[in-house]
Amino acid sequence: MFARSGLSLEQAEEELGVSTRQIRRYVAGEAEPPKLVRERVEHLATTRLAARPPARFRFIDLFAGIGGLRLGFEAIGGRCVFTSEWDRWSNETYRKNFPDDPKEHRLVGDIRPYGADPSLIPEHDVLLAGFPCQPFSLAGVSKKNSLGRAHGFADEKQGNLFFEIESILRHHRPAAFLLENVKHLQRHDRGNTFEVIRRTLEDELQYKIDFRVISSEPWVPQKRERIFIVGFREEVGFSFDDFDRMIPKQKLWPKLGSILQSHNEIDAKYTLTPRLWEYLQDYRAKHEKAGNGFGYSMFGPEGVTRTLSARYHKDGSEVLVEQKGTRPRRLTPTECARLMGFEHGSRKWLRSEKVSDTQAYRQFGNAVVVPVVEAIARFMEPSLMEMLEIDRAQRAAPAKRRAVG
Repeated sequence: MFARSGLSLEQAEEELGVSTRQIRRYVAGEAEPPKLVRERVEHLATTRLAARPPARFRFIDLFAGIGGLRLGFEAIGGRCVFTSEWDRWSNETYRKNFPDDPKEHRLVGDIRPYGADPSLIPEHDVLLAGFPCQPFSLAGVSKKNSLGRAHGFADEKQGNLFFEIESILRHHRPAAFLLENVKHLQRHDRGNTFEVIRRTLEDELQYKIDFRVISSEPWVPQKRERIFIVGFREEVGFSFDDFDRMIPKQKLWPKLGSILQSHNEIDAKYTLTPRLWEYLQDYRAKHEKAGNGFGYSMFGPEGVTRTLSARYHKDGSEVLVEQKGTRPRRLTPTECARLMGFEHGSRKWLRSEKVSDTQAYRQFGNAVVVPVVEAIARFMEPSLMEMLEIDRAQRAAPAKRRAVG
């Protein structure tokens, strides 16, 4: 009920005249809201949902994380009707930021039961999926090799989840899809992995696909490269060849200082302890002496960071922020939200009270950069609208024939 209203705790307190502490008790099920409170919240929820513009298309969000792909396609008028994300803490964040009406949208965990029976998923026009990247990333493959574990499609837990996507595409035949993964996907297993994906999408499912590795640096101060694969069910002339026109001019590319919080907003807990800072310096010195490039990376306000990873919670070593007169610090979760584009312009990232810093760092490290997805969605938009018009014409044709007969 409260989630559907879309109200923050502060807004709910103002609208309902009830303390945030009591509202938390209502949300947690520890107390029953009075009838007047229930009626007011239901009215606000109904009003909010009715005020939304009509959906231009329907999409599903698979391996959704905290909803970065969803935000990009909502920006061009899409409406999400189904979400799958197995991680419970990501689900907490997702619910906080997307207070959906359960009559219009379903959030589930493991995708495999729905890959086994895709009819359980509602009809949709676009499929979005950031399928697990660890089995294909350089770091993931290196770690699995060192442990003697399978990677890529041989990783039964994560690597073969692409075939759940195949099953859903085969059943529903949506107009289009967008898949996202690590840059290394193209080179994994000497290109064989990517060839299986290409052959499945193009030769078996008959989608017209194109793909491109895109860096986030033009949109956020982070060098994060990811491969994006776009497919359309019919030939609509889509190609990434002209995507450069979507990229901001280089003089507008942001620097780290643009996303940093002011000094008085930073809790002292984000500054590295003397012991951890000493360890990171010694570790880097040891590898520099051996001729390796391993070690921490530190950035000032004019910097552009390395890729934020899901391990950031461990020591923050890949992105440390300079501090004058003292040890460096980690980014705060709010700064990570900005670095990944979840806080961008007027958009705010909401954090569930149940989600720790550790889980927040993992979520952002596994996420997509939202402004990059928005740019791709807007680039796809003309082709998508053309494809949807083809669909409408095809659906209308039998009706016309029946009317004539």
